[in-house]
Amino acid sequence: MSSDAVRPRSNIERALVVTAHPDDVDFGAGGTVASWTKAGIEVAYCVCTSGDAGGFDDTPRDQMAVLREREQRAAAAELGVRDVTFLGYPDGRLTPSIELRRDISRQIRRFRPQRVLTASPEIWWRRIGASHPDHRAVGEAALAAVYPDARNPFAHPELLAEEGLDAWTVPELWLMAAPDERQNHIVDITDTLDSKLAALRSHRSQTAHLDDLDDRIRGWGRQLAERHDLPLGRAAEVFQVVVLS
Repeated sequence: MSSDAVRPRSNIERALVVTAHPDDVDFGAGGTVASWTKAGIEVAYCVCTSGDAGGFDDTPRDQMAVLREREQRAAAAELGVRDVTFLGYPDGRLTPSIELRRDISRQIRRFRPQRVLTASPEIWWRRIGASHPDHRAVGEAALAAVYPDARNPFAHPELLAEEGLDAWTVPELWLMAAPDERQNHIVDITDTLDSKLAALRSHRSQTAHLDDLDDRIRGWGRQLAERHDLPLGRAAEVFQVVVLS
C-alpha cells in the first residue's frame, strides 16, 4: 500500500461509476459498489460502450450490444444500482476525445455525484489485462471530465445552454486497476463478495464458460487482502483515491 494512503470522504450521497464496457465495474469494484449501496449511497453507472466486441460464443454480432446491455442492467440490480446509462461508443475503439469528455461531463452534471469511480489511465504492469486500451482511454476522459470540464461552466457550453446542466464539482475520484505504487485505499469486501459474484454471473456472455469463476474471484480477493495486510480469509478490492480541491 502506498505511504500516501488517504481517508475517503464520509459524507457521500451519490457516486457515479464510469467504465468502458459492461462488466468492468463488476470485476474491478463490484464488492465496493455493493457496500456503498448497502450504506445508503445512490450509485449510477455510465458505460461508454455496449460491449459489442465481447463474448466467447457464436452469438451474432448484431445481437451482442443489446445482450450485454441487458446483462449489465441485471448485474447492476444485484448490487443495488438502477440508474445505468450507455453512451454507445464503439467497443475497442475508444479514445479520450473531446466528445467523450463532454458526454461523461453530461452524466456528472446530471447526477451530481460527490464521488466518481473509473479506470486508471495508467498501465498496471503486474496485471496488464486490467489495462485494456479502452479502460485507459475512459480513465483519461473521465479524469478530464471531473477536472476541469464538469466544474467549469464555460466548458462544453451547450450542456448549460441547450440542456440546462449547471457546472458540478466532484471532490473525490477513485481509480480501479491503478499501478501498485499508486494504490492507497483498500476496501474489505468480504461481506459483499457474494453480491459481486452474483453480478458477475449476470454477464453470461462473458463468464458462462468460466467453470472456476467463483474460485478465481475469491482467490483474487484474498490475494489483495493478504497483500495489503488484512486478516487471513478476508477479501478486498484496492483503489487509488484522489482528493480534489
